Amino acid sequence: MLWAGQATSAIGDGLMGIALAFAVLRIGGSATQLGLVLAVGLASRVAFYLVGGVWADRLPRQVVMLTSDLVRAAQQLIVGTLLITGTARMWHLVAGAIVYGLAAAFFQPASTGLVPATVRASRLQQANALMGLSRSTTSVAGPLLSGVLVALLGPGWVFIINGATFIVSAVTLAMLHVERASRTVRQPFLTDLALGWHQLAIRPWYWLNLCAHALWAFASASIYVLGPIVAARRLGGASAWGLISACLGVGLVVGGIIALRVQPTRPLVAANLALTPAALALLALAVPLPLVIIGLTFVVGFAGLAFLNEVWDATLQQLIPAAVLSRVSSYDYLISSIAMPIGYVVAGPAADHVGLPTTLVVAAIILATPSFAIVFLPGVRNVRRTPQGTIVEGETALAPG
Repeated sequence: MLWAGQATSAIGDGLMGIALAFAVLRIGGSATQLGLVLAVGLASRVAFYLVGGVWADRLPRQVVMLTSDLVRAAQQLIVGTLLITGTARMWHLVAGAIVYGLAAAFFQPASTGLVPATVRASRLQQANALMGLSRSTTSVAGPLLSGVLVALLGPGWVFIINGATFIVSAVTLAMLHVERASRTVRQPFLTDLALGWHQLAIRPWYWLNLCAHALWAFASASIYVLGPIVAARRLGGASAWGLISACLGVGLVVGGIIALRVQPTRPLVAANLALTPAALALLALAVPLPLVIIGLTFVVGFAGLAFLNEVWDATLQQLIPAAVLSRVSSYDYLISSIAMPIGYVVAGPAADHVGLPTTLVVAAIILATPSFAIVFLPGVRNVRRTPQGTIVEGETALAPG
């Protein structure tokens, strides 16, 4: 039930990139105004991640997710109706993006905490991979379908469709029967927040991994900022970048399929090493190599990202106490979300100062080096999978049997 709802919602999400862009254009907006809508949506999500994590641990996570879905459904249906009737204004899109981002900030930490309640520990990686595979598949097919729907029906109807998918997700969550975790006595908000931070801070392997992943996200932003410029100047234009972007999506699908089948004995070692091939994509753009080879590097590199995501989530869901899991994951989302926008801001000026090839090579080094070096950390190597399929850490991982 959980997968069915989230897969349906992912279909709607896959439609929204193109629909939002054409919604802004439909009401006379510019590229700058589209950037504003995207920025405020991301900013509201980042600003409320920690709040969402605390409340996802305080309340039944299923209820938090269902409420978030209903809020986003209402937002999408209202904006869609305004677009269809020709009464939409830019402030409607900006306000809608803020509401959407806020609701998403509650949904994501709650979702991370709910998945372990639906499957046994040894199946968590496959469960996460199945959820991620749905998102990856729709990220490839969604823009194609959205382009057709926008051309035939207009962007407003795509908003309506997405709103309907959130309603489907809310219904499946309402029908989902999971055991409710026991709740401790509620403490002040800052105390709850500090307890989540404590669970992260006492695990050096966790926060050092998180630093490495943040550097990966920071460096990978160069792909999205500088990749289109390389395609326009050296590879033939927008069609070349479209092919590269499609290869990126294919890589995410491939990585999800691998995560369904492969369960490494040392999950964090394998997952971090899987992140390093993405540096090849940056180096291929720096030359640039022929388009086909660049596409292959994107498939391999982003397959590694998808594999890391599913293994990482399964590891946290087993090693972090369930009562604080949403709070801890909210710190994870926050740090990752902040790192990439910083990379967006830095990539362009760096390329103007030292040139595109140099910037891409430096980004490749920043991306790969921490992910490779982190595997030598004892705490990372001591996170292991038992013969029963569960993940344990530290002394437990080294104990016989």
